[in-house]
Amino acid sequence: MATREPGVVNNAVYVDGERIATPATLAETFALLAKRKDALAWIGLYRPECTLLAELAAEFGLHELAVEDAVHAHQRPKLERYGDTMFLVLRAAHYDDEVEHVDFGELHVFAGPRFVITVRHSEGPDLSIVRRHMEETPDALHGGTEAVLYAIIDAVVDGYRPVIEGLANDIDEIETQVFGGDPKVSRRIYELNREVIEFQRAVVPLGGILDQFAAGFADGHVEEELEPVLRDIADHVTQATEKVEEFRVLLRDVLAVNTSLVGQRHNEEAQRLSQASNAQSEQNRRISGWAAILFAPSLIGSIYGMNFDFMPELRQTWGYPAALGAMAASSLILYVVFKRRGWL
Repeated sequence: MATREPGVVNNAVYVDGERIATPATLAETFALLAKRKDALAWIGLYRPECTLLAELAAEFGLHELAVEDAVHAHQRPKLERYGDTMFLVLRAAHYDDEVEHVDFGELHVFAGPRFVITVRHSEGPDLSIVRRHMEETPDALHGGTEAVLYAIIDAVVDGYRPVIEGLANDIDEIETQVFGGDPKVSRRIYELNREVIEFQRAVVPLGGILDQFAAGFADGHVEEELEPVLRDIADHVTQATEKVEEFRVLLRDVLAVNTSLVGQRHNEEAQRLSQASNAQSEQNRRISGWAAILFAPSLIGSIYGMNFDFMPELRQTWGYPAALGAMAASSLILYVVFKRRGWL
């Protein structure tokens, strides 16, 4: 029977690792726990209302600060202890290959001796897979609350592997873009670096959280059969942390190379523009020089072509040769001057 309460996506009670009931309401769950002292309740919530969390807080004695964090979300990964109750915050990550983007989801977990309450504020992670796997695995739930918590953490950490692979592939593509001269690569580098930083904020705190678990669970020790699970999770977290740091260094180096290449291309472009400008100036000087040479005889010819009756040398026999000589002399003088100045 499925739950009928808004915000409750799964509600089950277990005894000796076996599901004995799927209550339709939280009141039924509370009644079963009161009746069976050896029972464990695993309640899954999705974006619950404040009243629902308040009801659970009153029943299980959840700390008001932890409840407030679960309501408002936007918390960094952490583990807090309030008596025999734990409050765990995890950041799940999912790589969307279609848009090459990392989606982050926030998961809050309240855990006590006889209950586990998960609060999701996003679609991921899909805890139904974790629940189904534990129910189908013999003795998986015999570890109680501790086993459930480790299974949830393990699922979140395993979800980091596709993200790491996707980010590594993006960085390889960016390196190709950088050396290919793609002008859009700078923006992609900054966007990817922002995602890597966000991913780092999700991964790095897990090391400290696992150290707290290794130092002792709620009862002060770690179940012997769960120690390998904890070590395996810690190993995966270490690998993810190292990869994230590697990505930060690679992106920093790629950004530096891209900046250098962009500056080099700008210098080359400026040099080409300067050369083009110099060539244009050279052509302008040549045109101006020849225009000046042609202007001098044109000026003389235009003056003596006015056909006025009274003009000096107009009726002299040597007037025509003198005019031609003046035209030739002025053109020759201008040619020599411009040639020496490199205009021609």
